[in-house]
Amino acid sequence: MEAVSGISHRTVDVNRIRMHVAEKGEGPAVLLLHGFPELWYSWRHQIAGLAARGYRAIAPDLRGYGDTDAPPDVASYSVFHLVGDLVALLDALSLSQVFVVGHDWGAFVAWHLCMFRPDRVKAVVNLSVAFLPRNPAMKPLDYFRSIYGDEYYICRFQEAGAAEAEFARLGTATVLKKFFTYRNPGPLFIPKEGWGSPNEQITLPSWLSEADINYYTNNFEKSGFTGPINYYRCFDLNWDLTEPWTGAQVNVPSKFIVGDLDLTYHYPNMQDYIHKGGFKKDVPLLEEVVVMEGVAHFINQEKAQEITDHIYDFIQKF
Repeated sequence: MEAVSGISHRTVDVNRIRMHVAEKGEGPAVLLLHGFPELWYSWRHQIAGLAARGYRAIAPDLRGYGDTDAPPDVASYSVFHLVGDLVALLDALSLSQVFVVGHDWGAFVAWHLCMFRPDRVKAVVNLSVAFLPRNPAMKPLDYFRSIYGDEYYICRFQEAGAAEAEFARLGTATVLKKFFTYRNPGPLFIPKEGWGSPNEQITLPSWLSEADINYYTNNFEKSGFTGPINYYRCFDLNWDLTEPWTGAQVNVPSKFIVGDLDLTYHYPNMQDYIHKGGFKKDVPLLEEVVVMEGVAHFINQEKAQEITDHIYDFIQKF
């Protein structure tokens, strides 16, 4: 656990919730936004690395996660709430502008922070999830069902309590290990008859220790999975709410990094969108796209040093 030494923790009142924030270092601020099913802890290596290079690394547990409050209402996990939490956090910390780094859902939130409040972001580095423009012709869940069917994990997450019950059957540690070790670049399915056995033996990769799993497990056993899964339950709500931003661009200097084994990189037409001009059209200040070979979804943990270097190489220009 050397990576977490010297990190300070505090709770900040933001947007009618209490948000847990980990931070380290002094200098220009870098806001690190984790994904599912993760915590501030997913950035432990980058926090240490950025602090050592003269930056103030700030990593919250997002709404619903860890030691941050988890409101019970599904609709309170909309993109407006998630971005609102971050704007309020910046205000509470008296930070007028920051660098932002996001992974997975954190990247989704970061793109929207850039779209709604570009005045607050100097530059953004997003991992795994590219900017996804709103498709006015089709709601997201209809799209996912049409492509992948009802056992696709995002579709399975929609039914209140169903995924939570399956995760309870398997046990928190097993669920987390199954997600963190997922390396199939194809879609993730959670079959109705069950997502494996609670007794499954799962070998951890070199970049994830039993101590790491224990930290995540203890937090998820305390706070539960409902808040995190509610992000997925807001897909169609977000589609409704963001209608005014149909066709809007992200006008913040941007860098994007993805592993070639990441399931997000293998969505239909995603590689064409990223590499053949669509992404650049929607994010005109996209300066760099990096595809890391042989790397899966949890890229900031799997390739911790390389990701820290990539973040630093980009933000030190500004």
